[in-house]
Amino acid sequence: MRFLTVLLSLSLAGPAAAATRPFSVDDLVAFDRVSDPQLAPDESRLVYALREADVAANKATQGLWELRLDREGAAPRRLTAKGQSSVHPRFAPDGSRLYFLSARAGSMQIYALDFGGGEARAVSSLPLDVGSFVLAPDGQRIAFSLEVYPECGADLACSKQKLDADASEKASGTLHDKIFVRHWDTWKNGTRSQLFIADLDADGAIVGAPRLLTRGIDGDVPTKPFGDAGDYHFAPDGRSLVFVARIAGKSEPWSTNTDLYRVATEGEAAPELLTAEYPGYDGTPVHSADGRKLYWRSMARAGYEADRYRIMERDLASGATREVAAGWDRSPDGINLSADGRTIYTWADNLGQRPLFAIDVKSGKATAISGPGAVSGLSVGKRRVIFARDDLDSPADLYSLPTGRSNAQPTQLTRFNAERLAALRFGAFEQFSFKGWNDQDVYAWIVKPANFEAGKKYPIAFIVHGGPQGSMGNSFHYRWNPQTYAGQGFAAVFVDFHGSTGYGQAFTDSIRMDWGGKPLEDLRKGMAAALARYDFLDGSRACALGASYGGYMMNWIAGNWPDGFRCIVNHAGIFDSRFMSYSTEELWFDEWEQGGPQFVNPANYEKQNPVNHVANWKTPMLVTHGMLDFRVPFEQGIAAFTALQRRGIESQFLWYPDENHWILKPQNSLQWHRTVEAWLKRWTQ
Repeated sequence: MRFLTVLLSLSLAGPAAAATRPFSVDDLVAFDRVSDPQLAPDESRLVYALREADVAANKATQGLWELRLDREGAAPRRLTAKGQSSVHPRFAPDGSRLYFLSARAGSMQIYALDFGGGEARAVSSLPLDVGSFVLAPDGQRIAFSLEVYPECGADLACSKQKLDADASEKASGTLHDKIFVRHWDTWKNGTRSQLFIADLDADGAIVGAPRLLTRGIDGDVPTKPFGDAGDYHFAPDGRSLVFVARIAGKSEPWSTNTDLYRVATEGEAAPELLTAEYPGYDGTPVHSADGRKLYWRSMARAGYEADRYRIMERDLASGATREVAAGWDRSPDGINLSADGRTIYTWADNLGQRPLFAIDVKSGKATAISGPGAVSGLSVGKRRVIFARDDLDSPADLYSLPTGRSNAQPTQLTRFNAERLAALRFGAFEQFSFKGWNDQDVYAWIVKPANFEAGKKYPIAFIVHGGPQGSMGNSFHYRWNPQTYAGQGFAAVFVDFHGSTGYGQAFTDSIRMDWGGKPLEDLRKGMAAALARYDFLDGSRACALGASYGGYMMNWIAGNWPDGFRCIVNHAGIFDSRFMSYSTEELWFDEWEQGGPQFVNPANYEKQNPVNHVANWKTPMLVTHGMLDFRVPFEQGIAAFTALQRRGIESQFLWYPDENHWILKPQNSLQWHRTVEAWLKRWTQ
């Protein structure tokens, strides 16, 4: 069997001797987390958001910080008060002030901070919470999103009155006449996120009544649940704006068809549909600096949320449209144009890494420029590109690369958590490959125990990622971090099985209607390959862990690989595929994966349905679930636990009334990890 080994900054030779204790979940939840770096227009300063956890108070807040790039050795400076969450920093076009969102006064409003001095001040006092905003190129207007009742139109007082009336209503029932009654972790109340525009005075404050831009759009702008200000973009002259919307209607839960619309920022004209010919997802619109072209990401296939994103370019005068980098078999996350319009910067999963790519707009050539690790957060200036990067043994820091130089090395700008990291020992890590399903190359990773000693054997934490169209590779994760298990004395092994991203779209597509087939074969062969390659692994003391699709695989392993593991941890896993198809909110997911609705193709839902193999279950299992999980509903976890208990299999059930598909609160995360660690140790020691 052939192996391909990729050695990274920390090889299997071992961690730095200066570390004093193994990394733990206590360290994980306490780390500061950087996001959303923003370059000033003149590139003299960098502003970013930093999440700081107050573990004792069971909360985390985001503050804004500034780093001067025009001053040698400058230290970061806090811009907003500690303990007051502030997000989405954006510079005024002239760089004189910073706009951001904060709920410090009880309602989420837009604030401004002048760099010439003074305190931050609210520049909006709207009766509703502001969800997102984008400044016009001339800085004289601002577009923003609000949750309103469609029947109220631009009358914000009407929406506020209806919200207050609903809150005070003594009867608690809500009547619906179409599905999508809940989404992600929120019950629908009849409101829609809509886009408004308002003028700004000389001090940057909103003046006059906001005007509704998304007139007649029956859909959320930004899209839900994870849409943001990247869903709308001003033309350079400010006279129009392009936004993303999925028209709701009764088909919204089974349609991935989002479209781009263009609307004039003055007058009462209805938005113009730009992408009627594209049946899949269209989003992240970006205008060229001269306003002649529009770029966006587009999926070709309807109903498929993990199709390859194509970068599209349209000449707005002629309507001529082409795909940029049509031969690049990767799926870009975002579009960031260089100042001269010749380069698109983006990141994408790629063979277990997530590097920054520079794409030549004319030729379509894509070049990875950031080195190993996982890139997120991007700000592109004329002279430099700023990005965040993390990897398996370091949380994210900010880096800079000069534009126009593909061979340059990134310069590290920040060292968050440096004092904490100096006291920690991480597990050494390595990537390897093996022959999986159909004798095709499959990639995997191993992380050594943090206290590794040559000649000893170690238990295994075998982690299966979710998605299923995702990737678990060289990145620092805050929910499924292999280093937390390495710190507890386990070797962590994880495989990018068929269906994973970053290996070409055909590899990603291959899992469709075969959730328990190719992936299970890859996982079994991956475990065998790891045991053959690494003599410190004790295959007789292995536990499997997974969430979401990974949780589905835990239930599937329980019935189809029952002798593979000492124990199983199943978080938010699908137990009954048939019931899942009628209880999840985004129906398009199951309907694509199983080849249609359950009532059309019932056999597809049953052929690899974990519930049909419960008679084979015998492995002890810990089941965990959040009650606000509407993606994989809570009852799936209850059902799995019921099956275990009814069969007399050793099992536990940990649930959270205040968590969704993810476990996010600091104290809940601590409890979850400690419960999981105790379960693993119980069965492997």
